Amino acid sequence: MDLLEVSELCKVYGSGDTAVEALKNVNFSVPKGELVAVVGESGSGKSTLFNLIGALDTPTSGQIRIDGKDILSLQDEPQTIFRRRNIGFIFQAYNLILELDVEQNIIFPLLLDYRKPDPAYVEELLEVLNLKDRRHHLPWQLSGGQQQRAAIGRALITRPMLILADEPTGNLDTKNSQDVITLLKTAALRYRQTILLITHNQNIAAAADRVLRISDGVLTDLGARKS
Repeated sequence: MDLLEVSELCKVYGSGDTAVEALKNVNFSVPKGELVAVVGESGSGKSTLFNLIGALDTPTSGQIRIDGKDILSLQDEPQTIFRRRNIGFIFQAYNLILELDVEQNIIFPLLLDYRKPDPAYVEELLEVLNLKDRRHHLPWQLSGGQQQRAAIGRALITRPMLILADEPTGNLDTKNSQDVITLLKTAALRYRQTILLITHNQNIAAAADRVLRISDGVLTDLGARKS
């Protein structure tokens, strides 16, 4: 079953002679548990696609369904709640809260939703992320790789159906980049989560189950990676 379905998605900025077509009739779907890489040059439309699927922006036209639900038809508050509970975000800049330690950063999305963390699941995530001995460290006391692992934990804590990762290895060296991708693949398998990963790194893209390319707002499915 497809977890994500994108149909005839268009995004136009401006109007008239100054109009810019950021996305042009984009169509694709992603099954549950698949890790899909989205590649393309800067300005190709990757981040626009990320923002639209994450309900952070509104398309000019088209449809986005997550687990069968038309997210564009939701009003502001229900859409915010759906996004908070069903979509996890991982960013290149980590975006950790500097005043909170690792464990507090990880559980923060639950607290925003007035939900109590499951202590056993928090322990499991800290174990999987290899952060148990860093749980009470503040972000500035962590390496870049450790900060990004904490950010992954924050994305996983709500058990979202879909994870959107925007250049999650952009600030990391080769070793930490590979560790992050391994963790994301582990999440896709272990927690049956669907992951859409934006990257400029061809080696990272090669590790995905499937690759989509965007060029001048047009998306092409390059198919599954060869085993």
